[in-house]
Amino acid sequence: MTRDSTSGYLKPDRPPHISTLILLAGISALSMNIFLPSLPGMAEYFQTDYRLMQLSVAIYLGMNAVLQVLIGPVSDKYGRRPLILGCLVIFCIATVGCLLAPNAYIFLAFRMIQAVVAIAMVLSRAVVRDIYDQDRAASMIGYVTMGMAVVPMMGPAIGGVLEELFGWTANFWMLLLCGLLVLAVSWRDLGETAPPSTNTLAQQFREYPELLTAPRFWGYCLAAAFGSGAFFAYLGGAPFVGSEVFHLSPGVLGFYFSAPAIGYFMGNWATGLLSARIGVNRMVLCGALSASTGMALSLLLSYAGFSGPLVFFGFMTMVGLGNGMVISNATAGMLSVRPRLAGTASGLGGAIMIGGGAVLSALAGALLVPGRGEFPLTWIMFITSVFSVLSILAVIRRERRLGI
Repeated sequence: MTRDSTSGYLKPDRPPHISTLILLAGISALSMNIFLPSLPGMAEYFQTDYRLMQLSVAIYLGMNAVLQVLIGPVSDKYGRRPLILGCLVIFCIATVGCLLAPNAYIFLAFRMIQAVVAIAMVLSRAVVRDIYDQDRAASMIGYVTMGMAVVPMMGPAIGGVLEELFGWTANFWMLLLCGLLVLAVSWRDLGETAPPSTNTLAQQFREYPELLTAPRFWGYCLAAAFGSGAFFAYLGGAPFVGSEVFHLSPGVLGFYFSAPAIGYFMGNWATGLLSARIGVNRMVLCGALSASTGMALSLLLSYAGFSGPLVFFGFMTMVGLGNGMVISNATAGMLSVRPRLAGTASGLGGAIMIGGGAVLSALAGALLVPGRGEFPLTWIMFITSVFSVLSILAVIRRERRLGI
């Protein structure tokens, strides 16, 4: 590790290419959504209820949240590289377990273990913050997630086609091949960007109160949590809406399902282009307002009698646009409250964000029953998006009061 004489920020001796960081973030996104159009077929294969198979989303997010609480301090203590490589190895093993599972419960157990790959996404953001200051980090995270947005844009569509051609297991064979590829690339390209801390691991965990008592951290964290919560509710409920409410085939559902990713790509492009110029707070506010407006319009049109896949999935593009601006910028804000605790902040903030997403995903699955249409899911997404707006407004008001 060396220190740049101009900026004062640490520069790794072997900095990773941005493509490596995109792959690390992308494999986590792909694992989360490629198989979603196959959920009804998987329920039939395992001869179980759809609601049980839908838990493959909620338990993945729940385990993801638990891991992120732990991984921040551990990565600040031991560095980013060994943890990223280790999580990719475990992910590949768990994917094989999903393929060989004889029943739904064993499948769900290995699916929970698969969540370890989220470490790659969390630490790819920490790697960026290791090298850049707040606004520049927001731009770089935006570019990383803009490239990553191609994955959720294409993943469900590819997954739906694979399911129709070869069955649901084809999605997990693809995940295994992608996991092995990302592991090989990371082994070769990813240098260490954070020198190991001199603190003990117990001391690293004792840093949590410093973050938990920082109002700005909570503001950014809740803005990201509520903003992404709308999307996680979508992950849990949209397969049911597409297949049971609108009666779409897996292949068609896969294409419709990708609608938020189009907006997400554009939101991250805007982040990469504008964050360093106008600051993270304005970007988060614009993104949260975009998601809220999209869900409000969707509700109004649906209640007016225009309910259908084009209305429901079309306005999800505005949620994706909002998420593209909210998550990258709010994450950069979280990581900059205490820069020396970037890994810890990334893990803790991610845990709160993903944990809330797990709850909303499970809630969407529970409320969506035949006869209610898409309305329970749309209301959940609208309410959480409004809370994201309120959270970032609280940060802006506090910073103005303190003159930051």
